[in-house]
Amino acid sequence: MSKGILVTGGAGYIGSHVVRQLGEAGRRVVVLDNLSTGFAEAVLHGDLVVGDTGDHELINRILKEYEVDTVLHFAAHTVVPESVANPLKYYGNNTCNSRNLLACCAKAGVRHFIFSSTAAVYGIPEVQPVTEETPTQPINAYGSSKLMTEWMLRDLSAASDLRHGILRYFNVAGCDPECRIGQSTPGATLLIKVACEAAVGKRDSLSIFGTDYPTPDGTGIRDYIHVEDLASAHLRALEHLENGGDSLTLNCGYGRGFSVREVLDSVERVGKIKLNIREEARRAGDPPALIANGEQVRNQLNWSPRYDDLDTIVRTSLAWEQKLAKRNSSVGPPQ
Repeated sequence: MSKGILVTGGAGYIGSHVVRQLGEAGRRVVVLDNLSTGFAEAVLHGDLVVGDTGDHELINRILKEYEVDTVLHFAAHTVVPESVANPLKYYGNNTCNSRNLLACCAKAGVRHFIFSSTAAVYGIPEVQPVTEETPTQPINAYGSSKLMTEWMLRDLSAASDLRHGILRYFNVAGCDPECRIGQSTPGATLLIKVACEAAVGKRDSLSIFGTDYPTPDGTGIRDYIHVEDLASAHLRALEHLENGGDSLTLNCGYGRGFSVREVLDSVERVGKIKLNIREEARRAGDPPALIANGEQVRNQLNWSPRYDDLDTIVRTSLAWEQKLAKRNSSVGPPQ
């Protein structure tokens, strides 16, 4: 029997897309998720174990039972404002539980580890686009908690045979083009998700936070990457490690940015609707722009994105919101 791949947080938004692609590639997958923000129905392949990455005994049992030699680690809290208000929650789950997971992996002789990191490790960079060599200076507990796991991975790899891939995500959006799985997290804060919720009537309005940035239209600029392309980068990173490649740290973005107004224009254009948009003051800690230099991920992994188009990202996001809205309306009020 082939070696197993453990995917933590595999019932969540990004993890579930990676699990689906792994399953479609014929890989043996086991998902560990506590379902606090994930959904069991989003796990389309492999086995789902409901549990926590902080559970030492459970991790050891899964690694042994499935003969795991590869771990893809997505399990984390990810809401930046919450991390500012409740930092210990983030250090507990994102850092301490990651340390527990790594200790179990070291004991079991896991060979490959791919970590879901974030562009938040860069804080507010002075130069754009951001390269992998840009200084890491996170400005919130979310970014700091992720960077600490990067450090642990680096040091464990230096002290053992473990090799790792660290993928620093920029703004992930879009959904499975066949609309099987998508982003279902309640109370989402990501712009495209929020705008598509407004487009289907789930929200009365949405806000632009800051219209006086030093950008062409005064609103913040971000690098949006389609979740399908991001998922495929994980499979490429796994191939790289399995073929004997060295540990690596890579930015995952397309290398070009869109402003908040450009995104909202796309939602209105694709959805053929008019959004109720409010303009508000800047939020603390939001950089004017955050754009990836994506050359390394393309070159080192021979990765070519398939959905590098803003309207395509929006179209798949909107299709998912329409599916959710239809599903919720068919359920009807409680009896």
